[in-house]
Amino acid sequence: MLEYGYPVLFALGLWWFSTGLVLYLDNLPGRTFGWTMLGGTAVLAFAVFALVVSSTSTSLSAAYVAFTSGVIVWGVLEMSYFTGLLTGPRKTPCPPGCPAWKRFGLAILTSLYHEFAVLSAVTILVLISWGEPNQVGTWTFVVLWLMRWSAKLNLFLGVPNLNDWLPEHLAYLKSYMPKRSMNLLFPISVTVPTLIVVLMVSRALGPGASEFEIVSLILVASLLALGILEHWFLVLPLPDEALWAWALPSRDADGKPSGEPNIQRGRGETRADGPKRTMMPSRKVLPPQATSPSPDCCAGNG
Repeated sequence: MLEYGYPVLFALGLWWFSTGLVLYLDNLPGRTFGWTMLGGTAVLAFAVFALVVSSTSTSLSAAYVAFTSGVIVWGVLEMSYFTGLLTGPRKTPCPPGCPAWKRFGLAILTSLYHEFAVLSAVTILVLISWGEPNQVGTWTFVVLWLMRWSAKLNLFLGVPNLNDWLPEHLAYLKSYMPKRSMNLLFPISVTVPTLIVVLMVSRALGPGASEFEIVSLILVASLLALGILEHWFLVLPLPDEALWAWALPSRDADGKPSGEPNIQRGRGETRADGPKRTMMPSRKVLPPQATSPSPDCCAGNG
């Protein structure tokens, strides 16, 4: 049973630590973001190199290296978004009362550049691992990418648990995410990945699976299961923030970050170097939308 348990524990530990590290770095003062991304770029280059090398091998260590590399590549890209250095052309709140179709278009603009970067990364990883026997790194990145998009769509459509996990400089994103008791996409978002996890685990437990296949399938299936868990955090009253309390800024009695942030204003938005919270691959935010359309929205401003 250890051959199944070790990959699960490794995936769980890496998910927990890497998420916490991104949360911690993205909640540091804004003046640190340049250094954060400089270091992140170096780590990203090393992770891509490790993924290329490990993709040619089917040893157990190569499976773990490829999995770790995929998580690191994803983590650095997420960090670039939550630091605000690679987002999109729109950096202002959604006008109150926008119809869903317009709100969706405006929401895409808030992360357009980052989405192009992620699509480019997917293409690069597929190309560099094409035809190689070890696809764990690419699978890992694709799972994180698809589950992030699923979570973002659920946030856009509305879920009940919307906590203030965004850093202050991305607070305008809250206006794109309504609070609702449920949406029609959510059951599909958890059912389909759950079936895939069952199939992957069945394959790993089945006769004829090599050690490499067992470890590879369990690693990726564990990560997919954790993505499903993050979806359930959106609808169930679970204290998920306690998992990363070590990475989050302290709060005052009103639930606001303690300390005096350095507020900078420009281009119609409020920025803060003070701490707040984000997520990896995608997290929850606040409040419901107004029901009456505003003149700005109907005029197509933004």
